[in-house]
Amino acid sequence: MSEEHWVSLTPEEFAQLQKYLEYSSRKIKDVLAEFNENGSLKQYNSHETISYDVFKLFMRAYLEVDLPQPLNMHLFLTFSQKPKQAILDHTKEGASNSEASVPDSNIQNADNAVKADEACAPDTESKVTEKQAPAKDQVAAAPLGNPAAEFSGSESPAVYLKDVVCYLSLLETGRPQDKLEFMFRLYDSDENGLLDQAEMDCIVNQMLHIAQYLEWDPTELRPGSKGDGGHAWTMKHFKKPTYCNFCRVMLMGVRKQGLCCSYCKYTVHERCVSKNIPGCVKTYSKPKKGSEVMQHAWVEGNSSVKCDQCHKSIKCYQSITAWHCVWCQKTFHRKCELSTLCDGGELKDHILLPTSICPITRDRQGGQSDGSVSVKDELAMQYKIIPTPGTHPLLVLVNPKSGGRQGERILRKFHYLLNPKQVFNLDNGGPTPGLNFFHDTPDFRVLACGGDGTVGWILDCIDKANFTKHPPVAVLPLGTGNDLARCLRWGGGYEGGSLTKILKDIEQSPLVMLDRWHLEVIPREEVENGDQVPYDIMNNYFSIGVDASIAHRFHVMREKHPEKFNSRMKNKLWYFEFGTSETFAATCKKLQDHIELECDGVGVDLSNIFLEGIAILNIPSMYGGTNLWGETKKNRAVIQESKKVVTDPKELKFCIQDLSDQLLEVVGLEGAMEMGQIYTGLKSAGRRLAQCSSVTIRTNKLLPMQVDGEPWMQPPCTIKMTHKNQAPMMMGPPQKSSFFSLRRKSRSKD
Repeated sequence: MSEEHWVSLTPEEFAQLQKYLEYSSRKIKDVLAEFNENGSLKQYNSHETISYDVFKLFMRAYLEVDLPQPLNMHLFLTFSQKPKQAILDHTKEGASNSEASVPDSNIQNADNAVKADEACAPDTESKVTEKQAPAKDQVAAAPLGNPAAEFSGSESPAVYLKDVVCYLSLLETGRPQDKLEFMFRLYDSDENGLLDQAEMDCIVNQMLHIAQYLEWDPTELRPGSKGDGGHAWTMKHFKKPTYCNFCRVMLMGVRKQGLCCSYCKYTVHERCVSKNIPGCVKTYSKPKKGSEVMQHAWVEGNSSVKCDQCHKSIKCYQSITAWHCVWCQKTFHRKCELSTLCDGGELKDHILLPTSICPITRDRQGGQSDGSVSVKDELAMQYKIIPTPGTHPLLVLVNPKSGGRQGERILRKFHYLLNPKQVFNLDNGGPTPGLNFFHDTPDFRVLACGGDGTVGWILDCIDKANFTKHPPVAVLPLGTGNDLARCLRWGGGYEGGSLTKILKDIEQSPLVMLDRWHLEVIPREEVENGDQVPYDIMNNYFSIGVDASIAHRFHVMREKHPEKFNSRMKNKLWYFEFGTSETFAATCKKLQDHIELECDGVGVDLSNIFLEGIAILNIPSMYGGTNLWGETKKNRAVIQESKKVVTDPKELKFCIQDLSDQLLEVVGLEGAMEMGQIYTGLKSAGRRLAQCSSVTIRTNKLLPMQVDGEPWMQPPCTIKMTHKNQAPMMMGPPQKSSFFSLRRKSRSKD
């Protein structure tokens, strides 16, 4: 008989147990009543451990029949809580009897073997090593002859009746909510209406036992997936040989071989995740008297990099051979001398070390308490950030929906590179929780991971947060478009580069002020219904006419049939189709007859111009990198200092565009064909109409409009655009020029 039969039922035995449960007419609640004063098991305490004999009586009362001896014994040992130290002592004692002297290394190897064997079973603390085969045979043979002989003395396994009842109640038929309520009342021994972590672990542990037989997905049940100090497990495919941090056995498989913690990279088999594995790193420190020194948080790593101490390669093809610090990202050989102090490594300017975050207890009504948490309903735990002097902590806000699943991967990577407490998922309450967490932190920065809509959302929340000093915002663009990120030199989209390099670029980034404009739409008639205006603030651009019509048709079709817009190529084909049909339909033909344009109170004459669209620009990018205003030669450029409106075509040729000059650029579009020519580079720009500090537009018919890429249909109205404020943004590093671009620049200078 194999040893695994002693700690876990085989699938055949589990199926046999299910058959007994089907034929039994009793419920687990009825059997628990037998432990009351008038019950047949009243002499036993249901809140304490029970022996094997009591377990047999309980199962007989529940199933109304005696279970076969092997099945009864194996089921009993499934719940056994035999102390691991007693097993090790028994193992070493057996070894000392067979050999006169055993080296210390052999004892250590025996301990490692016990740990490895323990990981291969779903839940047990009772293991013996392979070197004690005779002792193992004795253990296997004893239950078949005399079970009581095995459980004599101090080594008797301890079985808690609550665990047995919880396990069997999960196998009964009934509603899930009824089962959860029963388990809650079962483990709530103090009847305070709350379950502590140990009681929750008992329930989850029994669920995991059932899950392995019924083929449930136990990902959400695994311990340590929530809260500080708990692992955040994700299934992962490892391209290199990787070993389990718990049992030291290599992870095998074709696709996803095991689980990896997003916070500390602790790696385990699926079968090992329910074991007594070490907790994850602490993300904050408890308040102590005096300043606390930050120490390394070591994790045994599957690292194939060079040692930061001896600078020699670390080989990980045979076993785990390195130590890796979660905070400073440094890796050392196990044999190298390790320092204890941690400074945060190369990202120390951004990272919030645990010593910089201290928990405080605040009154839910806003007042600060004295630190006592006597009334749980009135107090809430919050955190105070005390950054290291001279650093600039980084608040990372990630939109997981941006760029397909790209946002989810970025979120996991930042959880590992930085402190998980400074990385926020925008699906969980938006930017407000993160901004509140950093509200009183000096000199912090914000990294917005998402599209232009995400950046605008974050800037709006920063305005509402009423910071004394507006934090600078950097952008990690996800998805397509990203006109603002292009202007700030962060690129059109993240393509899988090094996030560490991006964080280092942010550390050296210069600041630039971004103009933000207030958009006010005043309907002329209350009768005609239109769409809701998506934003009341413009950061990038606003347009009326042909381009908004194409964007609106694309938006409506994507809302109806999202399955047709699941790739970039399909999106471009749909845009091409809508643009082609708009060219022939010309739904916004003679737009100049239906609008009135005023710039700084001065009317712009559109009578001699044939237009199908008008765009009002704040940044020199639209449609994913297209510059509608066009380039202005620097030696002939004119920078406006008086903020006076310019409408003369000759003067407009020398006006440059800047995102921080508190000016708007107004451009006219002649049709969809011209838009395509500008997008493909066949035409340099649209028709420059004006440069001004405020714009007023009046319309007399239903027209398509869009602001920052969000389209809608607007009935006759008056639109007013005025300057709102400026937001500090961080510029990306200058783009590296190629040899050919340098040749072109030198020729232009000549």
